[in-house]
Amino acid sequence: MRCLSFLVLAMVGAAPSLWSRASAGNHAGCQGRDAYTADERAKLKQALIPLPPGAVTPEGWLRDWALDASHGITGHLDEYSATFGEAWKGYAFPARGANPDGTGWPLEQSSYWLDGAGRLAYILGDRELIAKVSKRLDIVVNGVLHGGDSFIYWRPKSVLDDAFESWAHSHMGRALVAYYQATGKPEVLAALVKVYRDYPLPALPPGFDAVTGAVNIDAMVDTYLMSGDHKLLENIQAYAQRASYRSTVAQWMRGNLAPGHNVIFYEDIRVPALLYPWTGNREDLGATVQAISWSDGNNLLPMGLSSGEEWHAGIGATRNVETCDVAASMWTFLWMLRITGERGYADRIEQIFFNAGPAPVDRDFKTMCYYQSPNRYSTALPAEEPANPGADSYRFTEIGHSVLCCVGNLNRVIPNYVMHMWMATPDRGLAAALYGPAGVRATVAGGIRVEIRSQTAYPFEERIRLTVNPARSAAFALYFRIPEWCRTPEIRVNGKPVPVPPGTSFATVTRTWQPNDRVTLWFPMAVKVKLGRETPYPQISYFQSSRRIARKTDISNPYASVYLGPLLFSLAIPDEGPNQAASNAHFNYALDITPGGARNKVKILRRQMPARWVWGLDAPVQLVADFKAFDWRPTELEPLPEHPVEGGKKVKVALVPYGCTKFRVSMFPVTKTAAETSAR
Repeated sequence: MRCLSFLVLAMVGAAPSLWSRASAGNHAGCQGRDAYTADERAKLKQALIPLPPGAVTPEGWLRDWALDASHGITGHLDEYSATFGEAWKGYAFPARGANPDGTGWPLEQSSYWLDGAGRLAYILGDRELIAKVSKRLDIVVNGVLHGGDSFIYWRPKSVLDDAFESWAHSHMGRALVAYYQATGKPEVLAALVKVYRDYPLPALPPGFDAVTGAVNIDAMVDTYLMSGDHKLLENIQAYAQRASYRSTVAQWMRGNLAPGHNVIFYEDIRVPALLYPWTGNREDLGATVQAISWSDGNNLLPMGLSSGEEWHAGIGATRNVETCDVAASMWTFLWMLRITGERGYADRIEQIFFNAGPAPVDRDFKTMCYYQSPNRYSTALPAEEPANPGADSYRFTEIGHSVLCCVGNLNRVIPNYVMHMWMATPDRGLAAALYGPAGVRATVAGGIRVEIRSQTAYPFEERIRLTVNPARSAAFALYFRIPEWCRTPEIRVNGKPVPVPPGTSFATVTRTWQPNDRVTLWFPMAVKVKLGRETPYPQISYFQSSRRIARKTDISNPYASVYLGPLLFSLAIPDEGPNQAASNAHFNYALDITPGGARNKVKILRRQMPARWVWGLDAPVQLVADFKAFDWRPTELEPLPEHPVEGGKKVKVALVPYGCTKFRVSMFPVTKTAAETSAR
């Protein structure tokens, strides 16, 4: 095995060795290289470079939530199910979907958890969780280095001929990439390089009805970037020339896509974009962009991601989103942000994270559910569940459902957001890509250490206050993302305004930074109302044995959704816990505001952030809007009124962020006046 030797860029996080990683020992001649090293074979540079887990650490409300995860499901999932306690140890054990040789469902489900738990452990500096995850990942690394042909080290390489095992393998690859980035252990990189130098990548099918191991390309690209081993890149580039791959790209470029499994969709569609920096072929990037556009046009829900029950399910108030989709969609948009630097992908990540992220997990991170929906009126509506995975998919439990993919994937959501809040740039600066309370420790310019702290309650407030502390005076660039929804952003450095021309995506501030420099970002948030119509489910055989509403072909009910900045707002139905809505709750209201009148007709109420954040209904930002109360009794087959609402009594109704609710209305009926005025 041949590896190129480069110095690793030292970046500080929770792991004590990160500053000194450049002096780490060599294992089998394999050591990491500087993340900024220009690769002569790349057709273009990635716009943004992720920092290792632990370089960015959450503060404020975000730290409260991350700690709840480590104290709850993420830190203890292996105690709740044998799947998470025993998978990847190289032997069989009884579990749903397990094979007699120790392969099967548990490999996929457990690798989801190990990936997320490992990232979170280093982000928080949680030594107990670090030890737990390291012990499990070291088993895989040692298995590979002592004769294993793949991460499924106890089986011959032919195990990868099975599409599901190759798919599960890809998620362990992502976990090991993060493990190496966090620790700099050369043996981890050696195992990654050994496995991926000649990995047998299967075809990327044009449809999304079955998993594929083509998604190993995620970890293969990162392994190449970390190692510089040209055999890895040759494997990746050869794949991009396959006739079957180019046929899939051509179909997607033509918009020739069809409904399929939504998790597979979000995982598969990024593959062409991953290859784009190495091919320079705009069709590779375009295929991914076209796939996103197709799904958004047919299935996009107000929380920022496509419906999936488990397959694409159209647009509707009680259409569901599988919790796996939250993690999978964020990961695809993170890669798109890395590759292109386009702010729209960061906006989308925030929309998903702040809204769909907290919805399927209880406020103490002790229980979770398989599905969430924009409108959840009670435990009895919606009551009909999708055929897959079946009963109890709306119920919150320690494992969510006996099909364990969602409880595993849930653990990726918080750490993947936190570690990408700040990213490095090719000019050795730093970019604020995603916002919230956090600190970052990294190196910039000529190896100068810098610490930046972000103090804010964003997205529950508009201002972000940063303190920049380089180890000494240093000239470098800081980039600040300007959200697309913000029309009048302001940036000040030490009190002095920085011009932000209209249309700016990332505002660049290049200067000689001094210790204790201050930056203030102000992103004024305006209320936005979006109107739309529900659509029928895709009329495919998959849904014929599912919910009765899936067989209706005439669905076109009007609705409206309300936003403030990245936050979706809901009429909160009080609850006595995530499995019990409060009795006698009222939600029979139609929104009586046009998109054009939202700015003047909705009152924004702000209060101080609580001392500890638990996603409660007493949210620090609420909206009070004009509605009309009317006689409305939603049903399974008609969750929204068929026509705009006439008549009714004018009322003011308070709305709270979607992520704070467990029962809610966020796709509202609309009044006839609002609908007709908007149509003019």
